[in-house]
Parts: sequence; C-alpha cells; structure tokens
Amino acid sequence: MACPSLLRDRPTAAEFFGDVSHARHLRRGVALLQTRLRQDDLLAQFARFVLVGGVSTAVYGLLYVSLLRLGYLPAHLFATVASSILANEMHRRLTFRADDRVNWFSAQVEAGGVALIGLLATGVALGWLNSSVSSAHVILQVTVVTAVTAAIGLMRFVALRWIFRPTGPPAAR
Repeated sequence: MACPSLLRDRPTAAEFFGDVSHARHLRRGVALLQTRLRQDDLLAQFARFVLVGGVSTAVYGLLYVSLLRLGYLPAHLFATVASSILANEMHRRLTFRADDRVNWFSAQVEAGGVALIGLLATGVALGWLNSSVSSAHVILQVTVVTAVTAAIGLMRFVALRWIFRPTGPPAAR
C-alpha cells in the first residue's frame, strides 16, 4: 500500500533529480570536449597524449600493486613494460592516428626507445639527488622525478609527433 502523503503530494522530477539544466550543461560541455579532442591540431593531440599518459600510468599502478608479491623489481619491470606497450599503441592509434602509417612493431621499437630514454633520465636524476643530498625527503624525490618526467614527456610528445607524422594527405574519417 502506498503512503497517503505520496498520493497527495507527488514530487516533481526537479525535486528528485535537481535542476535538469545542470545536467544539460554538463552534457553539452562533454560533447564540446569530445568534439575538441577529435581534432588533429597540436592542442588536441597534446590533450590526447596527456590522457593516454594518465591511463597508462593508472594501468602501471594497478599492475605494480597486484604484482608486488613477486618483489618490487619484477613488479616494476613487468608493469613498466606492459604499460609502455599499451601507451605506445594508444599513442599510435588514438593520439596521433598513425595506425595506417606505422605498424605495431615499429611503433613499439621507436616509441619504446624514447620511453627508455625517459626511464634512464629519471634514474640518473634520482641517483644524482641521492648522491648530492645525504637523505633526500621523499617529497623532494617525487618532485625531481615529476619534473624530469614532465620534461621527458614533452620531448616524447615532440618525438612521437615526428615519428608518427603523416607522410601523405590525411585519410578521410
């Protein structure tokens, strides 16, 4: 049996869901963002590059944590390789839309080489920090790795944009 007060005073949709105009504005904003990200100019490619980097970093974190029982080094190596392969493929297909110009193996070798340079650079930076400062605080270590990773990320973006550059007229999509 229904509550008598509900039969007399029916709530409106706005009372249940709030102001629907906010949802409409949110949908419009999402649609505009999707349209913008589908463009092929430098800014749209860079935004996709950052999004792919975020996704592959999250995959790295999940793999690392789930494999930590094997030890930190095997977990780190496997998570790094797997997330790098994923990132390279996502950059080839989504960021630079080069899947018709660059094959999977070439993308892994070329982009993987650029990623390896970044891994070496962060290792050198941490080694330098730890040899320069007797006991560097973890926040300083994270800051150094973040700064080096950001610089390497920008260089990686430029390198991949050059590696995955179009060689002919753009394909119709």
